[in-house]
Amino acid sequence: MAGDTAQRSARLTGRLAADLRGFREVQRLAYECAETVAAQLRPGVTEREAARMQREWLRERGVRDWFHLPFAWFGDRTAFAGFRIPLQFFPTNRKLEPGMPFILDMAPVHRGYAADIGYSGSLGLNPVQDRLMSDLRFHRELILRQVRERRSLREIYENVERLMVRQGYANRHRAYPFGVIAHKIDRVRERRWSPTAFGFGTQSLKGLASDALHGHREGWSPLWSPYRFSDHAPQPGLWAVEPHLGFRGTGAKFEEILVVTDSRDPEESAFWLDDDLPHVRRWAEEKAA
Repeated sequence: MAGDTAQRSARLTGRLAADLRGFREVQRLAYECAETVAAQLRPGVTEREAARMQREWLRERGVRDWFHLPFAWFGDRTAFAGFRIPLQFFPTNRKLEPGMPFILDMAPVHRGYAADIGYSGSLGLNPVQDRLMSDLRFHRELILRQVRERRSLREIYENVERLMVRQGYANRHRAYPFGVIAHKIDRVRERRWSPTAFGFGTQSLKGLASDALHGHREGWSPLWSPYRFSDHAPQPGLWAVEPHLGFRGTGAKFEEILVVTDSRDPEESAFWLDDDLPHVRRWAEEKAA
């Protein structure tokens, strides 16, 4: 699968191929951070400490800006239990316990390229989250197939939700602001000092706002939601996609970049930026078993 992605990227225009390499590198950096921090988690570590571990690891490797600062959710907070306001998304003093699920979520900007990733795991065995992670494979396949069919983002969102219901799960990305399952992601102008506001990088927020204004004029939105403003065909660009399943206080998700182009070739019209990611490798191993 990784070879297919490389061959597809090589057929694209030089500028786009170079940009995709930049986005792929920062996405891999973020997932490397997630795996490293996950391996260091121990009983008693708090969400705030886990978030700080992500920040420090990435800053040591040159990250100075963010689409959003790192998050960490433990226990039933992985399913956003009781979340009603945006402040509840921020890390807390919740402590990790044996068998407890966790999600690490970070969106670094490096060398002008942005990524937004989600990594699900548990401290020891957690059969419920293992099942959720296995079943997320079908959502990744469904999303790609229907984007290539050029169905509207709103319709794809509804079909993802129907699949969750058939699997017996709750849609937890409904709890995100505007209920989004994805958002557009772009290059970010590098600056020596990049402030944040409410946990989000101001440069990235400006870019998203610019996309929203531009899209409003042309009839599309940079937010992929269940609402009417997402009732349009997939817009070419890069989308950070994060289907999020919940079941009785346990949540799991992945988040990665989906590339959408205006190509008439179905395989080049949409593809996942990278097939060499932890959850994809996990599913390959499950199929081979």
